Amino acid sequence: MRVPMTSLERVLTTLSQREPDRVPLFLLLTMHGARELGLSIESYFSRPEYVVEGQLRLRGKYRNDCFYPFFHAAIELEAWGGEVLYTEDGPPNAGPPIITDPKQILALTPPRVSDSPGLLKVLEAIRGLKDRGGDEVPIIAVVMSPFSLPIMQLGFNAYFDLMFERPELFARLLALNQAFCRDWANAQLAAGATAICYFDPMSSPTIVTPGEFRKSALPIARQTIAGIKGPVAMHFASGRCEAIFDDLPQTGAAVIGVSVLDDLAALKQRAAGRLTLLGNLNGIAMRRWTTAQAEAEVKAAIAAAGSGGGFILSDNHGEIPYQVPDETLLVIADAVQRWGTYPLKVGDAPLDPASHS
Repeated sequence: MRVPMTSLERVLTTLSQREPDRVPLFLLLTMHGARELGLSIESYFSRPEYVVEGQLRLRGKYRNDCFYPFFHAAIELEAWGGEVLYTEDGPPNAGPPIITDPKQILALTPPRVSDSPGLLKVLEAIRGLKDRGGDEVPIIAVVMSPFSLPIMQLGFNAYFDLMFERPELFARLLALNQAFCRDWANAQLAAGATAICYFDPMSSPTIVTPGEFRKSALPIARQTIAGIKGPVAMHFASGRCEAIFDDLPQTGAAVIGVSVLDDLAALKQRAAGRLTLLGNLNGIAMRRWTTAQAEAEVKAAIAAAGSGGGFILSDNHGEIPYQVPDETLLVIADAVQRWGTYPLKVGDAPLDPASHS
């Protein structure tokens, strides 16, 4: 009988393209910590000690293989001078764009991490989790890519206009964002984070063409990740990546987040021991899953990508919706124990089409 691994050992083994004791489980839960503590989402993110306690409780409840001290994406826009809008049952969102005239980019300077109260809370949460989890639990921190942050800084339409009509300002904004992204990533690593999740939905072929990705986003990703002083996962936040998958080893990322719209089994073959896949449970459909559906989805994902290591089971967006009930998350955790223990017993188990949504 295999001796159970720590979460960090389990993850490092699968990253080395070997089979650990079981498939690692990354339930990327943020807002559920507020529910555990009986707090509103806004109150929960107001103090780093709440996030630390929330993450500890969530890991204990669901046997999660990571801590996830990600507050919300809008916290980066807040550092640039933007506003955060809170809701009762969803992730905090970015307020109005901070750039309303492209000429403002000429006078823009990257914010300093040390000057941002919101970012300092995240660093304090990371330090708290490091103190409590030691070296047994990986801490996954988050940055928005320089190519995707402008979605919040400008809004989609204005960003596309800038990209295609004002190339000089587009290049300057990306350079500013790149400097900030590296500083923010390295500050989180210095605080105790194990790895960085580089969120880059704008790079997905769901949004831009593979040609535009190779022209603009790929060089930025390669340069930015090279300056991050720790391991990096690249995530497209539900966006597809199949059409650019063979380009992704060039970025330097070791892990790739895979959409539910991608063919998980096909990508596992294309990864060919070079990349570890993270995914790809459908967080939106998860809100309505029955017990049988939840187990079938877990079983199918493990059957598609679990063999030989190189796979971490997670959702496909990087944040599980607040509306997903505890009962469903418990079924997912139980199913990983049942079907994800090596040697795998799922074989070629197909997903029941009636359960897929």
